Amino acid sequence: MSTIAAGQVLGWAPRGLIELPQGQAPLPPAGVDGLVAVALSWRNGALHRISPVERNHPVPHRLLLPRLVEPHTHLDKAFSWNQAPNPGGTYTGALEANLHEHHARTQLQVRERAERALSMAFRQGLRAIRSHVDSIGPGAVCSWEALLDAQCCWRERISLQLVALGSIEHWSTADGQALARRVSAAGGLLGGVLVPPCSGGAMREALVQLLRLADQLGCGIDLHIDESQTGPAEGLIQLLRALDQTPVQVPITCSHASSLSLLPERRLQRLIARMADHRLQVIALPITNAWLLGRHAGRSPLVRPQAPIRQLQRGGVRVAVGADNVQDPWFPGGNFDPLALMAQALPLAQLAPWERLGLMPLTTEAARVLALPWDGTLRVGAPADLLMLKAASWVEALAQPPARELVVAGVQLPSSGSDQILHTERP
Repeated sequence: MSTIAAGQVLGWAPRGLIELPQGQAPLPPAGVDGLVAVALSWRNGALHRISPVERNHPVPHRLLLPRLVEPHTHLDKAFSWNQAPNPGGTYTGALEANLHEHHARTQLQVRERAERALSMAFRQGLRAIRSHVDSIGPGAVCSWEALLDAQCCWRERISLQLVALGSIEHWSTADGQALARRVSAAGGLLGGVLVPPCSGGAMREALVQLLRLADQLGCGIDLHIDESQTGPAEGLIQLLRALDQTPVQVPITCSHASSLSLLPERRLQRLIARMADHRLQVIALPITNAWLLGRHAGRSPLVRPQAPIRQLQRGGVRVAVGADNVQDPWFPGGNFDPLALMAQALPLAQLAPWERLGLMPLTTEAARVLALPWDGTLRVGAPADLLMLKAASWVEALAQPPARELVVAGVQLPSSGSDQILHTERP
């Protein structure tokens, strides 16, 4: 994507996302919503000046954000609800419907799902996505071929990371080790699922083998762990014991971590301290977890397990927030809109975007979990990649999906005609 020589935009930006050069005069204090009026200037695709809007100068009705990141989703099964519905909304029902769909999927089908998803994601302001991929069974090869093709076609607009999703035990087999080498060669990560019951030496030994394999290949790990309303933290305890036995250098992400919230406070704090010691990071997925977990026939849930975001943050564990499933057996809603994710996560996880710790999981921490070259902080030299919303406050931005425009590598894309741009600029 080509760049233009220079550009500038005025609007309201989160003060917590702005880093000024040393020696520059400070910006005016932010309001109660954490926003400050700024002028962002760029040239040759990078920000080169961040300055306050001059006094008495009208500030446009515009909220400025970095382009955002989706740290956990499933492109291979997106939009498959109609083919494989789960009307009961249960975890078991989702698993059964997912298996049925997996056996029937084709490469063309997965490629079309990915194209639809990435088009929506790009238009709505995402610059990077991490997708888990069903990697065992008849639908595995076609899913990887389709998503690797999508990764290549979209590489200049969206960075797409892929995680091989399978059983933990599979990585100890010859087939699993061969798959791991292919995944590593493609720049992917190794994954798996740990839900109760997962106690005992066999599971711990399988985790040790996974850790050794990933470390040998220099391949990151992202696990579905403790997505459950029973057996609080059983999977995480097994992982920590395996790490005590086999420390590794590769990054390890724990997605979901829902049942940690069911632990007594003191035990939770001890567990979080061990997580921080092993540099574990967490991706909380409050929307899908709120839909699936805590279900009891004929009763409304009084407890909904979800990652204890604030406690993890206080304990020094990096936490990002993702949307997870989109219109598939695990969750019937979603549309790859990061603003919709913010609006739904706000009440579920009580995250306030006008607070630094409330905004980080949806912005900078999501980028850091994915180890992206740019963490989303607005600073001189950062990419001129902006999401510009027709809103002057968080309330306006979250009340309903706002109109939006993009700046990508210094090129401002109009809100109208963006579909045409998507197609004409495809590599």
